[in-house]
Amino acid sequence: MHALYPLKFEPILKEKVWGGKRMSSLLGKNIDHLSNCGESWEISGLTGNVSKVRNGFLAGNDLSELIEVYMGELLGEKVFDMHGHSFPLLFKFLDADDDLSIQVHPGQNMAMERHGQRGKEEIWYVVHAEPSAELIIGFQEDSSEETYLKHLQNNTLKDILRTYKVQAGDAFHIPAGQVHTIGKGLTICEIQQASDITYRIFDWNRPGTDGELRKLHTGEAAEVIEYKAGEHKINYPDTPNEPVELIKTPNFTTRLLSFYQNLELDYFFVDSFVVYMIVEGSCTISCPGFSDKLKTGDSLLIPAEINAIKLTPDHSCKLLETFISNQA
Repeated sequence: MHALYPLKFEPILKEKVWGGKRMSSLLGKNIDHLSNCGESWEISGLTGNVSKVRNGFLAGNDLSELIEVYMGELLGEKVFDMHGHSFPLLFKFLDADDDLSIQVHPGQNMAMERHGQRGKEEIWYVVHAEPSAELIIGFQEDSSEETYLKHLQNNTLKDILRTYKVQAGDAFHIPAGQVHTIGKGLTICEIQQASDITYRIFDWNRPGTDGELRKLHTGEAAEVIEYKAGEHKINYPDTPNEPVELIKTPNFTTRLLSFYQNLELDYFFVDSFVVYMIVEGSCTISCPGFSDKLKTGDSLLIPAEINAIKLTPDHSCKLLETFISNQA
């Protein structure tokens, strides 16, 4: 059997009523066939949206087929033991030319009980922000289901939610149960548990791509919302040429690599696949028997059996590095 190598996948592009054109202008995606591209699913194992390899001898094979054949060599032994043939994470770019719906995702227990899927914890990294762009996560102060439903009924829900003014480079943690939305003028990198369960709370009375108002999930949402206020912006040091941890939870670890010098990375003790998402600049990635160029908007999966990686920047590069830790 041939040795594994770092894998690129064909992006799965999604038409969204709130989408725009920056997926092409900023991230280099071919969106000519879409009017408003809102999402690029970079690496996905979800049914109906399974990513296909686009480089090397495995080109044309999908991620599920690779897991079936390579198992722990691809995912990492501990990851395979825990998740089996199900790829545990989902990697996306999002481009909002209009406000997304206000929404919430259920946690692990409720998601499994209701839908037979994982919960949805996620992290956002802002790739691009127009002036005055903002997003919403959680409540301004501790709230309650009664207060939430009253404001929802009165179309004043935004008045009690926490709004963040944002700029490129900002990062946010969104645990399951947090009410949230992305505002217009933002291009975001989203890393999350592999789940596509969304409870839509308010959609600005806007029709969907089919001309009909999209379904709301008021009752389901009220049962899973976390009404306690909290801080969701991630404050991290500006430390070039070494990994900077943004988040570490039982579900995944994400670090920012901002570098203008060569980096040599050792993943021997990680025992997990590693995913790179390039958010600024470009670089060359190399390991024994493999070398390739990565530019802004590219994503790459490094199989768990590959331990040593070298990154050579073209001037400078920023990427998000994600894997599943031994412990949170």
